[in-house]
Amino acid sequence: MKRFLKIVGIIVVVLVILVIAIPFFIDANTFKPKLESELTQALGRNVTVGNLSLSIFSGAVSADNIAIADDPKFGNTPFVQARALKVGVEMIPLILSRTLNVTNLTLDQPQISLVKSENGERWNFSSLGGNNSSAPAPGPQTPAGKGSTSNSASTSKPSAEQTAPSTPAETTSSGSPSSGGNPSLSVAKLNVNDGRLTVSRADATAPQRVYSNVTIEVTDFSFASSFPFSMSADLPAGGTIKLTGHAGPVNADNAALTPLNAKIALHKMNLATSGFLDPAAGIAGMADLDGTLTSDGRQARVDGTLTVNGLKVVQKGQPAGRPVEVQFAVVHDLAKQTGEITQGDVSMGKAVAHLTGTYDAHGKVTSVNLKLNGQSMPVDDLEAMLPAVGVILPPKATLKGGDLNISADSTGLVDKLITTGIVKLENTQLANFNLGQKMSVISALGGKNTGNDTTIQNFSSDLKMSPQGTAANNINLTVPAIGVLTGAGTVSPANELAFKMKAEVGGMGIPFGITGTSSDPKFTPDVKGIATGLLGGLMPSSGNQSGASQQQNPVNQVMGLFKKKQPK
Repeated sequence: MKRFLKIVGIIVVVLVILVIAIPFFIDANTFKPKLESELTQALGRNVTVGNLSLSIFSGAVSADNIAIADDPKFGNTPFVQARALKVGVEMIPLILSRTLNVTNLTLDQPQISLVKSENGERWNFSSLGGNNSSAPAPGPQTPAGKGSTSNSASTSKPSAEQTAPSTPAETTSSGSPSSGGNPSLSVAKLNVNDGRLTVSRADATAPQRVYSNVTIEVTDFSFASSFPFSMSADLPAGGTIKLTGHAGPVNADNAALTPLNAKIALHKMNLATSGFLDPAAGIAGMADLDGTLTSDGRQARVDGTLTVNGLKVVQKGQPAGRPVEVQFAVVHDLAKQTGEITQGDVSMGKAVAHLTGTYDAHGKVTSVNLKLNGQSMPVDDLEAMLPAVGVILPPKATLKGGDLNISADSTGLVDKLITTGIVKLENTQLANFNLGQKMSVISALGGKNTGNDTTIQNFSSDLKMSPQGTAANNINLTVPAIGVLTGAGTVSPANELAFKMKAEVGGMGIPFGITGTSSDPKFTPDVKGIATGLLGGLMPSSGNQSGASQQQNPVNQVMGLFKKKQPK
């Protein structure tokens, strides 16, 4: 028994010595040309790796650096640069026959650059693998080892067994394209750790979007079949994104058109800087999104729920006072870079508006053709949304009660958007705003006072919003304490008012103007207009008036309010 234990101990010591000594007898760099060649053929890009080292205990070959060239149509800088590449290998074939059978690949701290073409039709990764003009010419291939999950590489002095003709099965496992156009490269595990991803557009002035802490995990990877994956990253300006699902087979003509089926989750996403919306639109806010992303390689469909805090809809708007929830569904044509919003239910409390339409994102600035429709929306729920669309009420003033109806169309480039529509407001109250006091001269003719709160029975107007400001036509406002106010005017981008209005008060039409700003409006009676109208319709045609009749003359009443003398 003691002798047996002694023999076992000797064997263990010998094995340990062999494990320690093997790296000194096997120069991992002898596999570098083969590894570079196989990766180059598989990706269709020149691949270079740095110094290789072998670790018996981890069963891996490590490279100091790796670089994958970009598509020459996009530039000469590397598409991927990584600080380290770890290649998991089968140790027994490596030790006994010096055959490199790859089981997994890990990229540590890679710098990945994604660039979209100027016309928006292709990406710099579209030509990865498969049929592409930028792929280097194939070099001599060495047969793969039996049982490998990837390509195999031999040393510079191959044995007779290694130089034997390959079987059809071994030929299929090489990195060269298969009959379907895709390389038959397969890897059991493919990982990216702590990566940095930049996204930009060729010849664009917009800054790059940088996604940090990128982690990708792929199992059973193959160009020719579907494979499971997961990806997570930190978004530009904060927030996170995570995708989990299946992708593949990789499109041999355009990798960007690869089929995909995944769940997508974004948290604390900054809408203005995330890159998911055209920044030219001026939309901002912090959003959470939970949804699904499916693509057949031709069309991609995204649907889910978007919850936005501090939403801003226009450039000069202010954050909304409460969260906005959007149930949405978008169908996107991957080749044309166009899409359709088939569902866009925008809700704030019980107020729900429906957004539908189309968009075209292939140019430098996205163009849209949208329709917004909301009926019988409670004003109490919408009041917090007014700052987001650029409507600023006077200090301490709030809208209470009633319903809002809106129907609007938005067309054009998102940075020069033109919106036209009709707005109707019924049975609401502008609390903490005394319109009668602001229009004291005019309201006095009606003999009523609105009090501290202004009741609005009806309001309607045709609106046109553009970068030049807002034009309101066919205004019709009924304030029971004053009368019916009609007219038209504009609101500049700086919220400056320029309106010409008319008040039907006490049986008379009193013209007036509104200037100032939306937060501090100024109501000014049009004295000349009043006098002209009254003189034309109310002055006696001839003869002298008695003192009593002069006092009852409407002209005298109006001019007395303005502290003006009766015109001759």
